[in-house]
Amino acid sequence: MKITQLLPFVLILAFGILVFPSQSLAQDQDKKVIQLSGIILNADSTDAVPGVNIYVPKKGRGTSSGRFGYFSMPVLEGDSVVFTFIGLKKQSFKVPDKVDNDRISLILTMQVDEIALAEIEVMPYPTEEEFKKAVIAMNVVDPMSISRSNMSPEMLLRWAASMPASGEENYRYFQQGQMLQNQDLYGPRPLRILDPFAWSQFIRSIKRGDLKNKN
Repeated sequence: MKITQLLPFVLILAFGILVFPSQSLAQDQDKKVIQLSGIILNADSTDAVPGVNIYVPKKGRGTSSGRFGYFSMPVLEGDSVVFTFIGLKKQSFKVPDKVDNDRISLILTMQVDEIALAEIEVMPYPTEEEFKKAVIAMNVVDPMSISRSNMSPEMLLRWAASMPASGEENYRYFQQGQMLQNQDLYGPRPLRILDPFAWSQFIRSIKRGDLKNKN
C-alpha cells in the first residue's frame, strides 16, 4: 500500500486524537468542582478505617483516608468515586450531575469481604497407611523418666543457682539499702568490732560455753 493511500487514515486518526480529548476537557471545564469529604467506618460503625483508596477511575485523581478515617478530595459533577480496601467490599459513590452547594460530606460504612476457602488437609505422609506404620514404629520415651530426671537434686540445685531473685527478695534488698542510706545521713556507719558492748556479750557467751553447745 502506498503512502498516499495511508494518508487519509493518518489524518482521520490525528483529527480524532486532537478533537475528542479537547471535547472531554471542554465538558469537564463546564462542570463545577465539588469538595468531597467524609469519614469511612467499619461495618459496625465503631472504628474508623484508615488507608482506604479513594479515586475517580480514568481521571487520575485520588487520595486515601487518614488515621481517623477522614478524607477530602476535589471532584467534578457526575464523577463516580470508588472506595477500595483489602478485605472490604468495593463501594462507589456517584456525584450528582447538578449540585447546588460546592461541598458534599459522606459517612461511608464498608462491609467485610468474606471469602470462604475450601478445607485443605495436610498430612506429613503421602498415604494414611504409611502414617500408621510410622506411628507404630515410633520409639516413645517414658514421660515419667523425663520427670524424674528433671526433679533430681542436682538439677534442682542447678536451677536454684541460676534462678533470679524473687519479688520479696528484691523488696528486702531495697529496704536494707534504704535503711543504710538513712543511717549514713546522720553519721558514719557503726562497726561492731569496735563496740565494747558487743565485746562484752561475746566474752560472756564464751564463758557460758555457747560455742561448745552449738558444736
